[in-house]
Amino acid sequence: MNARILPLWARTTGLLEGLAPLVLLLFRLFVAIAFWRAGVVKIDDPTGTHYLFSEEYQVPLLSASAAAFLGTWIELIVPWFLALGLGTRLMAAFLFVYNIIAVISYPALWPKGFWHGLIGSDFADHKAWGLMLLALVAWGAGRWSLDALLGRVFKPRVATDA
Repeated sequence: MNARILPLWARTTGLLEGLAPLVLLLFRLFVAIAFWRAGVVKIDDPTGTHYLFSEEYQVPLLSASAAAFLGTWIELIVPWFLALGLGTRLMAAFLFVYNIIAVISYPALWPKGFWHGLIGSDFADHKAWGLMLLALVAWGAGRWSLDALLGRVFKPRVATDA
């Protein structure tokens, strides 16, 4: 019995590991599109954006104008790096923290209380994005990325003794 199961298990897990580049690409694209769309909404309606940052969001340490400006441009620029897989771990870590600040700064996301939101269904999108970003921090962009391409192009050459 074990003689048949173990090789089958090894082949199956080997095939599933081949999905990693696709999964990491989909994580990058899904999160990048979500953040980029939020940036487009902000830049399309500067008055509404200023209102949100003045009245709804409670961003610590920044004025409403500075937070609106930074939030808009972060959401318009950083997702491109993430989607292309360029500086992925750094960009994913940055957006991970940005996502946490967004959740904390917008109490409307957690109507039943912040702690309920962590385990309940409140701000489910932000939790999914956070987990995908954390996976990208841990595993990088994968083979289908500019990070991987640049790593192959600029791979350090090992000196050999003659």
